[in-house]
Amino acid sequence: MPRVSPEMTKRARDLRTNATDAERRIWLRIRSYRPRFTRQLVIGRYIIDIACREAKLAIELDGGQHTDSPYDEERTAFLESLGWQVLRFWNSEVITNPGGVTEAILAEVGRRLGPTHPQPLPSREGSKMESKTGD
Repeated sequence: MPRVSPEMTKRARDLRTNATDAERRIWLRIRSYRPRFTRQLVIGRYIIDIACREAKLAIELDGGQHTDSPYDEERTAFLESLGWQVLRFWNSEVITNPGGVTEAILAEVGRRLGPTHPQPLPSREGSKMESKTGD
């Protein structure tokens, strides 16, 4: 994969720093899940709002300016050609139902990879040696 240009890196960093209210609401809910999610991921000449690299799932949180956008259609076609699936949610939907949007995202990750877990299990959980009595 080619290196990301410094201009795209700067733009992605600026977008992370100045996240929309919808992006913040979803990020606070999914950031602790595994597989990991990332914000403002650069792929080609596009920046994805939130992504799960392992599931190749791109989450776009859009305002009204994105209605019937040829740019968004082009971006979706490009990402799908690379094996990514794009989920789009309206900002108003995120604001009024952040839990439902989060569930839809996690359900799609689960469909693509299997169920997620909010935290990895402790490495030794369930492996305690049973004490042998009567030996």
